Amino acid sequence: MTSDLSKLRIDKGGSATAVGKKRRIGRLVAVGLVVVALVGGYLFFPSSHTVEAGKTAMTFPSRALTVLSASGYVVADRKASLATKATARLVWIGVEEGSRAKQGDIVARLENEDVAAALERAEAQLETARHRISEAKAELTDAGLHHGRMSRLVKNDHVARSEHDSATARRDKAQAALAQAQAALAAQEAAVAEARANLEYTLIRVPFDAVILTKNADVGDIISPLGASANAKAAVVAIADLSSLQVEVDVSESNLSRVKQGGPCEIILDAFPDERFPGYVHMIVPTADRTKATVMVKIRFATLDPRVMPEMSAKAAFLSRPLAPGEETPRLAVPARAIVRRGGRDVVFRIENGRAAEISVTPGEPLGDMVEITGGISPGDRVVLSPPAALNTGDAVTIQEG
Repeated sequence: MTSDLSKLRIDKGGSATAVGKKRRIGRLVAVGLVVVALVGGYLFFPSSHTVEAGKTAMTFPSRALTVLSASGYVVADRKASLATKATARLVWIGVEEGSRAKQGDIVARLENEDVAAALERAEAQLETARHRISEAKAELTDAGLHHGRMSRLVKNDHVARSEHDSATARRDKAQAALAQAQAALAAQEAAVAEARANLEYTLIRVPFDAVILTKNADVGDIISPLGASANAKAAVVAIADLSSLQVEVDVSESNLSRVKQGGPCEIILDAFPDERFPGYVHMIVPTADRTKATVMVKIRFATLDPRVMPEMSAKAAFLSRPLAPGEETPRLAVPARAIVRRGGRDVVFRIENGRAAEISVTPGEPLGDMVEITGGISPGDRVVLSPPAALNTGDAVTIQEG
């Protein structure tokens, strides 16, 4: 009985060891929960930053060479609005917008039956005048022969002096008649020339090789000089020589010293924003616009592109030097402020679904305020400008407005 009771004594040392183990396990579990909470908080509730954003883009190397930019329009150096001195109804037009015409081609015709008849009458009168010349010459020849005979006869007193005088008067009269006929012939030739000119006024011809830009009248319209009538049209068509296309821009007087005659340029058309057209300064117009304090500069295309049309909006970049081979091709670039050093590497932070993602890049040549890069970045990607030192991959970013 006594021995059995002794077995029922409590082992105080063993109990203390078990309690210590439980406490250590509890501490480890607590630390683990804290770590999990921290990691979970970082993953599900990352840091947030308000940042400026920019975009990657295909940038031309000429951006680094641009000393001045100006805006203007494409215009044709040779252009005209075809009209006429005559006032008549338009009876035929043989072109439309975009048609090409050679110098001297007839593109429209006004009613001309009356002037055509006047020309025929003048030509008939001219022929009559020619016949009168022949008649006057014949009369002068006969009068001359008669006068010669009378002169010989009067010397020998075979005829009266009065007959000789009559022969002399007849000869002089024939000479005057011939002179009058010759003057009438010249006048009639002028009348024929005038009638032909009047007929030509009813034909609208192209003065130089050109393309029809606009058609301003239709068959049946009355064409009148300066559009004198309320319903009359002054010009039938407007044309331009597309081989003379150039860009006209206004340059501020304060920047004019940066523009050099014959200097290299790049032309950017709003219609083709991703292309650059090489050009050169053709002329600095020697007068200023006092209302705008600008001077017009004309820029010629080095090579004309058939897609270029008059009145297109254009920008001109004046370059410090001509482009070298290979500099005509655009290159991938980011704003210079987007590149930072992290861990000995050049990186940018791309914005993806409102979060920052660190991307390694290799910088190249500076292109103005952009820098050429290679790496895991694509044109059009949004990147963080001047990334904060605390910015890390996965952080939420809010783009600063304005």
